[in-house]
Amino acid sequence: MSNDELIMAQYRLYSEQKEKFVDRTFMTNKFYMVLILALFFLVFITQKFAIGRVSAPSVFCLAGIISCALWWLNVDSYNCLIKIKYSKVLEEIEKQLPYQPNAMEYKAIKDYRRNKKGFLFSDIQKMFAIVAFLLFFILLLIEFIPRFVNVGL
Repeated sequence: MSNDELIMAQYRLYSEQKEKFVDRTFMTNKFYMVLILALFFLVFITQKFAIGRVSAPSVFCLAGIISCALWWLNVDSYNCLIKIKYSKVLEEIEKQLPYQPNAMEYKAIKDYRRNKKGFLFSDIQKMFAIVAFLLFFILLLIEFIPRFVNVGL
């Protein structure tokens, strides 16, 4: 195997691993979206139930808040890993190739973000996590505020 063939094989391997990593990221996001939707559903169908002295919706709201925080952290860490671990390695390998498609893609995305001020998919994922976090927090407040108002009277 020549040096060029070896470089190309390494590049292909890393590219495939990057794609598998992206697929795993999508699967993780699907998991969190289904979990959060299920928790919203549970908040609304368990309005009359309690777990000990705490209402069931409060428990599900807390679980939702924690899930949203974990989702946001996962998106953030996946983005960091893909930028550093895979993109940087691929960029270094690409320097030895006649064309650098990964570097060209990164530059195009960077230019797009700078010129359009648009959102990337990861930004939208983080926004969903934040919105869901806020909704769970508001629902939790709605659960607890009447308890504190009734105690004060």
